[in-house]
Amino acid sequence: MGKFTKEMVNDYANKLLIGLTEKENKLVLDEFEEIDQAISLINEIPNISDVEIMTHALDNFNYVLREDIIEESISIEDFLKNCDNNNGEEPIVPKVVG
Repeated sequence: MGKFTKEMVNDYANKLLIGLTEKENKLVLDEFEEIDQAISLINEIPNISDVEIMTHALDNFNYVLREDIIEESISIEDFLKNCDNNNGEEPIVPKVVG
């Protein structure tokens, strides 16, 4: 067996609030095993630790950041006029997470 166990997968799934069935747990374990095997193959490459880490797909990539432009915001009252449901200070939106 690899580095990952059924209990580890269930623990992580519970922490992420996604609960897994036995079949889903097995699928995740199989994926982790494939990833572990791929990493093992990479680690077998001679002198892999001497390879410089790639930070971007393009060798000559330069970050170009735009200047921040400060703009006036609308008032809360005007903002809330566009909201169907609000509590006087902020919009009320439907809950989307269990």
